Amino acid sequence: MKRGLMLIDRGSREREAEEELETICEKVKEKGNYDFTEFCFLEVVPPFIEDGMEKCLKKDIDEMTIVPYFLYPGKKVKIAVADAMKYQKDTKIKFLVSKPMTMHKKLVDLVDNRIVSALEENEISLPKDKVDVLIIGHGSMDPNAGISINYIVEELRQTYKNVDRCYLEIEEPNIEQGIGSCQKNNPEVLVIVFYFLHEGAHVKIDVNNDLKPALEKSNLKKTCITKHLGADEKMIDLIIERAREVENAN
Repeated sequence: MKRGLMLIDRGSREREAEEELETICEKVKEKGNYDFTEFCFLEVVPPFIEDGMEKCLKKDIDEMTIVPYFLYPGKKVKIAVADAMKYQKDTKIKFLVSKPMTMHKKLVDLVDNRIVSALEENEISLPKDKVDVLIIGHGSMDPNAGISINYIVEELRQTYKNVDRCYLEIEEPNIEQGIGSCQKNNPEVLVIVFYFLHEGAHVKIDVNNDLKPALEKSNLKKTCITKHLGADEKMIDLIIERAREVENAN
């Protein structure tokens, strides 16, 4: 059977996001043994879903797995899937839709690796049970988004001294409140996790606009910041695993 895979991302004007998706698609194609892999964007910039679907439906395949490349379930995932599935009626290619990148142990492992790397890069050799962690997420009106980030927090709490989360926008605690809450625990070191898929404007500009003044006002002894999630091998594995869940159930 010939299979293709389409990643649907929210969209970003930053070239780095597109470069990461190109790398991810290349690795997923090779590791997942797909005939092709493509990506498209729900909004912001092309290729939009209609562009991606038009390209994919010209391919000689039997099935296509659609992977919503989002960290949270919610409205945008539903819109992305609905927009893609509109094309099912016009093709003999069978569409399969995976879960988004949420509520999975591989995502916990990826975040854990980012924390460990940040500690190593800053030459900090404390054991994990002496390290505090603050996860910065985007923020959402959808309660399922909170459930998904809390899953990461709860899993990491089994390993690290204190783990909490805050948000860039939409909901509280905001970044300043998150830093203030962590400060009350008097951490030996605080690792701040950028819980974002891409190195877009949020990672490069928006988070730092709030984080830097919050850190300057604090009296934290030692802080270090992780890289965003990016084109990590564990993310490649998670995409393939999400795809296999629906492919093998078919």
